[in-house]
Amino acid sequence: MNKRIDELVELLNKYSYHYYTLDEPLVADVEYDRLYDELVKLEKETGYIRPDSPTNRVGGELLTGFVKHTHLSPLYSMDKAQSFDELRAWEERNMRLLPGVKDIDYVVELKFDGLTINLTYNNGILENASTRGNGLIGEEILPQVKTINSVPLSIEYKGLFEVQGEGLMPFKAFNKYNETAEEVLKNPRNAAAGALRNLDPKVTRKRNLDAYFYNVGYIEGREFKTDTEMKEFLREQKFKVNPIYYHVKNIDEAIECINKIEEMRDSLDVLIDGATIKVDDYSLREKLGYTNKFPRWAVAYKYEAKEVTTKLLDVIWNVGRTAKVTPSAILEPVEIGGVTIQRATLNNFDDIQRKKLRLGSRVLLRRSNDVIPEILGAVPSDEKTEEIKLPTHCPYCGSELYKDGVHIFCPNTLSCLPQLIGRIVHFASRDAMNIEGLSDKTAAVLISDFDIKEVSDLYDITKEDLMSLEGFKDKKSDNLLEQLEKSKDVNLSNFVYALGIHNVGIKAARDLADHFKSLEGLMNATEEELVSIDDVGPITAHEIYEFFHDERIKDSIKKLLDHGIKPKFIDLAKDSNSNFAGLKIVLTGKLSRPRKEIEKELLSLGAEVVGSVSKNTDLVIIGENAGSKADKARELGIKIIDEKTYEEEK
Repeated sequence: MNKRIDELVELLNKYSYHYYTLDEPLVADVEYDRLYDELVKLEKETGYIRPDSPTNRVGGELLTGFVKHTHLSPLYSMDKAQSFDELRAWEERNMRLLPGVKDIDYVVELKFDGLTINLTYNNGILENASTRGNGLIGEEILPQVKTINSVPLSIEYKGLFEVQGEGLMPFKAFNKYNETAEEVLKNPRNAAAGALRNLDPKVTRKRNLDAYFYNVGYIEGREFKTDTEMKEFLREQKFKVNPIYYHVKNIDEAIECINKIEEMRDSLDVLIDGATIKVDDYSLREKLGYTNKFPRWAVAYKYEAKEVTTKLLDVIWNVGRTAKVTPSAILEPVEIGGVTIQRATLNNFDDIQRKKLRLGSRVLLRRSNDVIPEILGAVPSDEKTEEIKLPTHCPYCGSELYKDGVHIFCPNTLSCLPQLIGRIVHFASRDAMNIEGLSDKTAAVLISDFDIKEVSDLYDITKEDLMSLEGFKDKKSDNLLEQLEKSKDVNLSNFVYALGIHNVGIKAARDLADHFKSLEGLMNATEEELVSIDDVGPITAHEIYEFFHDERIKDSIKKLLDHGIKPKFIDLAKDSNSNFAGLKIVLTGKLSRPRKEIEKELLSLGAEVVGSVSKNTDLVIIGENAGSKADKARELGIKIIDEKTYEEEK
């Protein structure tokens, strides 16, 4: 059996490398899953688990804290240049230190905007991973880094070896995560850093992080002559090295490359804030040496950031359906990249204090790749400012707020209007009970006029009630009542999502439904059962357990069931024998059926629905007025079928 385990580990690691690092899949997802499941079964039976087994990537137990790690060699930061004149001045300083050298070859590459990670390999096995920290000592984050599929768990080189790279959350992963997230992420940089410094590795795994590697900090038994040679070594060891990498003969050519990278900046799937320029020749690097802070042989060119300064006029506090009270910044209108910005999200009061924000202060604002604008901090100014105070009472219902961790909450879950509106709108949303016509405005009117206290009260509303409201006539009243009635036959996963359990998005709700297959089974689950489910960590498991053991929640669910709601488990198990099993499929154009319905159907047929066309797409299904996605598919030679053909072949 151990021999078969060795074969499976080697094979699955090979497939992962081709899929995540080279972007060239060798097998369909269903075949990978079949082999992975076989490996899990054999490891369970034998107890033999290799350190580089892909099963080690799923995320382990909740950690109690971070352990300090001393790097084998210092991780220096880079000096920065804000203009081409500063770049030329940097080169001139270096030339003075290199008498007799006429020209210097440089390498130019992306300056990533994520979290620096430092990996240690010994005897070919990933032994440690840590943050940069102060450059000498970082914090160990090995369980978190192991969840990144593009990080090799084993390499061919057997000597002691440290490699540096950047942990990143690609925009594609960032946007996909936010589609179903209970609490949306603000930007990919903070999302990556927060995930890698989260004590629960299962939370890290949910972010689908990636990593690019760019430097060997320490290596036993091997020397490099150039940066180019070092990068080739990294590729040979199956590290992911970004292909945007230029070897140039002088600083003017380097500047041309910097301009090229800036032009492609908005089309990249990862966040960058500049380009790095390094001397290619290691012997010249040795002669140039280091200052107290930086290597003299490298410099970072920072692009003119999509950042502006503006005035912080006010901070308002909003209450969400989960009772969390969060601050929003009201700003003096300012334009960034053609978009007028008047508001920005702040995370919490600690965020306000850390950034030294005060009412009336000038603040630095950044908007990157169309994500939510972010206040980076206060800018020194002589203007009169006023302290921002932490609210003690709910701005809507007046209840005394309480603090839990870094967040504040309103305890009045029964009659705090924004909470109730939020719960009703979430309950009615498409991925939940799918009740059309229940907007936040309509919910507010129903709450006000019919004294609605919880979502189950919606099912007591009569046509006579609705007809008494302004704007509700026969048709509108009938439509809403029909939608409410129709919602009673609901998929279990949609009902679980509709309940609004903290940290349970659409995917987690589907996983819970697939595992327990009944509402009763889920409600009676222990924390041990819950944490055994993939991607459900100890924190989420505890929250689910506490939710279903809250007497008020149980009473609310009973009322919904008494109103005739029948959550049913619908098995969406993938059909590996269908024509679409294992295919990556893109839907585009106007389709005759709701897109969500077709996506769900494709999922049951074993397909994976993706949002954009790439060389890895297997099939594009087009409706009317199919646009650029269909054009790109034709350019790449990807098979295209219309909706009618799909219906015939499914």
